[in-house]
Amino acid sequence: MSSSARAGLAALLLLAAPAAAAPRLLVASGDVTATSAVLWLRGVAEGEALVEWGPADGALAPGARLRLTRAADLTARVAVTGLAPATRYAYRVRQRGEAARGEFTTAPEPDTPAPVRVHWSGDLGGGRLCRPRAGGYRIFRTMAERRPDVFLFVGDTIYADHRCGGPDVVPGADFVAVDLAGFRAKHRYNREDPWLAAFLARTPVYAIWDDHEVRNDFAGPTEPLMPLGRQAFLEYWPILPPPEEPGRLYRKFRWGRLLEVFILDTRQYRSPNAERDGPGKTMLGAAQRQWLLDGLTASTATWKVVVSSVSLSVPTGRRARDSWSSATIWGVPEDGAGFASERDAILATLRDRGVRNLIVLAADVHHAEVIRHRPWPGFVVWELIAGPLSAPPGRPRPLDLALNPESLFARGGVNNFGELVIEPRGVTVRLIAEEGAVLFTHTIAPE
Repeated sequence: MSSSARAGLAALLLLAAPAAAAPRLLVASGDVTATSAVLWLRGVAEGEALVEWGPADGALAPGARLRLTRAADLTARVAVTGLAPATRYAYRVRQRGEAARGEFTTAPEPDTPAPVRVHWSGDLGGGRLCRPRAGGYRIFRTMAERRPDVFLFVGDTIYADHRCGGPDVVPGADFVAVDLAGFRAKHRYNREDPWLAAFLARTPVYAIWDDHEVRNDFAGPTEPLMPLGRQAFLEYWPILPPPEEPGRLYRKFRWGRLLEVFILDTRQYRSPNAERDGPGKTMLGAAQRQWLLDGLTASTATWKVVVSSVSLSVPTGRRARDSWSSATIWGVPEDGAGFASERDAILATLRDRGVRNLIVLAADVHHAEVIRHRPWPGFVVWELIAGPLSAPPGRPRPLDLALNPESLFARGGVNNFGELVIEPRGVTVRLIAEEGAVLFTHTIAPE
């Protein structure tokens, strides 16, 4: 690491010291491409905020004046376009005498075989494990020290449906969200953690929701609170859906020749969990499923990474299965549960179309695992699971035998995140504990 990089990291860690008060002006970047990015902010009061940006090694130029209102909980997002590929940019937000600075790096051009370091995890602030008074969400300090290019936040970015209080945690989350104000307050509570705020100011985030952004195991079309939870989620993350689909959350991004990522929305379009599985039951909905199949088939990237907040192979849910799997707690497939019909149809189509080098990233089950699936001879799908960031620990359990799984490593009982280092020679997978211990390392060579 260069001296300037070390100085920048030292400044970042100093700004995020656990004793520091919650930052008043919050910033983040996300959904970065080779030529664009989305900048996000939450201001300190109603009124105008100035956003400036430019190359990190040069002067910042005024870019946008945004009007902040209580109607959007003082949040705003702006698309920055016309950027240069593979370039480090800085941005600064000013309002009412306050200022906050952030940085991000644009993706390389699609034909450039540039290495990329990706972090992923999920499940933040569940149970009674929301922001500790002593130290905050320290896992983001560890992540910052490893300097990822991007962070994939794979669902349960808040626990709207959990109360979280007690003398050992920062007050402000000891309620269940049932209205827009409550959903916003839950997001604001997590985002004001100094470690997380500092991490997001330096690292582009691609966020997606899972169930706890609204209610445990919810299915969007039948969940009355879904529109409010979706509104708060969009307000608090750097995501700008297309104007013709203002509620759309599924999307993709390309990082040079080596990587293309497909981020799924596994909540908004799903059939009720209790509905009997079969050809008509869906987790993705017809439009998203076709988008996924066509995108993976057409992708020229070496590695195709699919972000699914719920697992392909770990059965979850109480009265009905909530993940893709239809298996019992012993891993034995059964009729009538889960979303296995759609899962298997998707995988069969990808097999028939010759899609290779497929990785699925998941969270949700509160343990870390590396799994190699061989549902048919000659067809391999890697499922990589990380989390929780800070939530009650889970435990490994039998996997869905329908996928012919091979678990290479599984570990519960520890907060963790995953790291992918993607290079021309292959992918190095690491599962890393909160304080930085590497739990497991595995290298995957391209087919």
